[in-house]
Amino acid sequence: MGPPAGGPTATHCPYCALQCAQTLTPRASGPLPVEVTARDFPTNRGGMCQKGWSAAEVLAAPDRLTTPLVRRDGVLGPATWEEALDLVHARLAAVQAEHGHDAVAVFGGGGLTNEKAYTLGKFARVVLRTPYIDYNGRFCMSSAAAAANRTLGVDRGLAFPLADLGGAGAVLLVGSNPAETMPPLVQHLAGARSRGGLLVVDPRRSATAGLTADGAGLHLAPVPGTDLVVLLALLHVLVDEGLTDTAYLAERASGWDEVRASVSRWWPERAEQVCGVPAPALRRTARLLAAAAPAHGGPGAYVLTGRGMEQSTQGTDTVSAAIALAVALGLPGRPGSGYGPLTGQGNGQGGREHGLKSDQLPGYRLVADPDARRHVAAVWGVDPADLPGPGVPAVELLRRLGTEGGPRALLVHGANLAVSAPHVGAVRAALGRLDLLVVSDVVPSETARLADVVLPVAQWAEEEGTMTTLEGRVVRRRRAVPPPGDARDELWVLRELARRFGHDLGDDPRAVFDELARASTGGKADYSGMSYDRLDAGEALYWPCPADRPEGTPRLFADGFATPDGRARLVAVDHRGPSDDVTPERPVHLVTGRVLHHYQSGAQTRRVAELVDAAPEPLAELSPLLAADLGVADGDRVRITSRRGALEVRARVTDTVRPDTVFLPFHWADAHSANLLTTDATDPVSGMPEFKVCAVSLARAALPAVPVPHEVPA
Repeated sequence: MGPPAGGPTATHCPYCALQCAQTLTPRASGPLPVEVTARDFPTNRGGMCQKGWSAAEVLAAPDRLTTPLVRRDGVLGPATWEEALDLVHARLAAVQAEHGHDAVAVFGGGGLTNEKAYTLGKFARVVLRTPYIDYNGRFCMSSAAAAANRTLGVDRGLAFPLADLGGAGAVLLVGSNPAETMPPLVQHLAGARSRGGLLVVDPRRSATAGLTADGAGLHLAPVPGTDLVVLLALLHVLVDEGLTDTAYLAERASGWDEVRASVSRWWPERAEQVCGVPAPALRRTARLLAAAAPAHGGPGAYVLTGRGMEQSTQGTDTVSAAIALAVALGLPGRPGSGYGPLTGQGNGQGGREHGLKSDQLPGYRLVADPDARRHVAAVWGVDPADLPGPGVPAVELLRRLGTEGGPRALLVHGANLAVSAPHVGAVRAALGRLDLLVVSDVVPSETARLADVVLPVAQWAEEEGTMTTLEGRVVRRRRAVPPPGDARDELWVLRELARRFGHDLGDDPRAVFDELARASTGGKADYSGMSYDRLDAGEALYWPCPADRPEGTPRLFADGFATPDGRARLVAVDHRGPSDDVTPERPVHLVTGRVLHHYQSGAQTRRVAELVDAAPEPLAELSPLLAADLGVADGDRVRITSRRGALEVRARVTDTVRPDTVFLPFHWADAHSANLLTTDATDPVSGMPEFKVCAVSLARAALPAVPVPHEVPA
């Protein structure tokens, strides 16, 4: 499996969905097992961010898990694989014997390969026969997915290759900061910047918003939680000034009359009173987008969305409005134009396509669809009646842990719930109520440290598989070095557990992918025309890639949408506001997000010395006006309190954030976890929690100021 020992291995970065191409060369000596170099690829064009360049450090983390751990007398200690797996099997069987199949739950991660995501979904539904499976992609892409499915008929992240952005006259980015979250993407925005068309909607002057300076575009800084108002106002301007693509709408959309009527109440001056963005800026943004659109002879325009607008109780509606804006301009399916969400996690796309989502089977089929159940059950060799029905989204699953009638045991693969979940104090309490918590991980994450059994598994440079990028492009992950000690690939772990339950699951990634391709046949995410041999030959296959169209589909919607009548189904929506809005007691909006040097829960990046040196702690960003109000100096410790919890961190006083807002990154754990403050209120359609905004109060803590480093946005 993989290349000869010592040879260079072509693979992709372990972090975000950009999946920058890398070459790994094993080292004969030194502290790191491989040398990482960037490889030219259409998405990263030979570049990587600091996280990618330093990825090999995690392979050799001092606390890397290399042997199974079992809790005895309250303490985790070493065990053999036989002991650990026998214990897991015995306790899972006992829980299900006493409480039923539903007493066991599975939680996956958006960093798992397609093969592992597929096998974990099959393990849950065939071996455990539980409906309780979901994954941390529910925290990432679920609102974008729900909106795309209901309007466009399919959810594939970007419906076009990323390189297409280069020719655009205008790119609208709502709630996304790729300059810090996926820096190599920024080069694809150079064309829009050179034409003055980079349009960024963000409450902060983030590094991406800073790219709009000097005539490169516009930065709109709305009140947190009001992105939907901005989009409705932009639609109003298009209608009011006759800038819509009327021919496209007549031919390719339904529901436009209702949308047009609904946005009539959101004229820019009214919108300004709610979202805080000046009416002239709203009009100018709409006009720049329209001028770049094909209907007006422009070079092309794109509407791109991110977590800043999607992680909201009205996230699905907000994305629906973004799609309506793109359709009103005639962008989707047109050369050089389009709409798409920027997927965050490395395989957030593939994970939901092939089985980690509570309501989906492989191929992006619905669990509740009888035809889908029959097809997948035939591939799996089981009776469709034996497959459980739909489960519940992640937040509800976590709420039910250890409660009457809820799951009593939980298997976690590729997620760090004790840091990454909303209202994390309640989640930690829920994990503590379980009869059994089993965590498969590469390092002792905060969740692993709570577990009854910890299983050491391989990571990106030590495994074979595939990943699906933010473009819907399937790429190969290749093994460069073996995992250390007794660490094992998760496919092997699942095979061994299944064997103890009397089931046979394969652990050869190539064979698993071939089975995945068969299971996906005829589904929205059809991989049936793909194989390892084809991927190894070119790495340029995009789904859907059915056997009768093996060239794949780099660009969607050229001939219609994936709806029964081929028309986009536009939905009229309206603004409701955040579930936890500001009050006199909690008068400041908290927004959370990422910083350049860390990733997700920080379990990996907080173990890389150069990344920790660059960003050793979370800093609360607040404006000089708010700081003066509170009597807070740069470097002072501030106490931030929400309805759910409180924490103390140092303040960075900066003019890049609104005076009514404090920004806090979410990569840190324990007493510094931003999710101690966030709400677990969810979008009623997608189940997405409202990570991005809640109400807090701030006060200066009684410790002296220590100056903090300041970075100037690019």
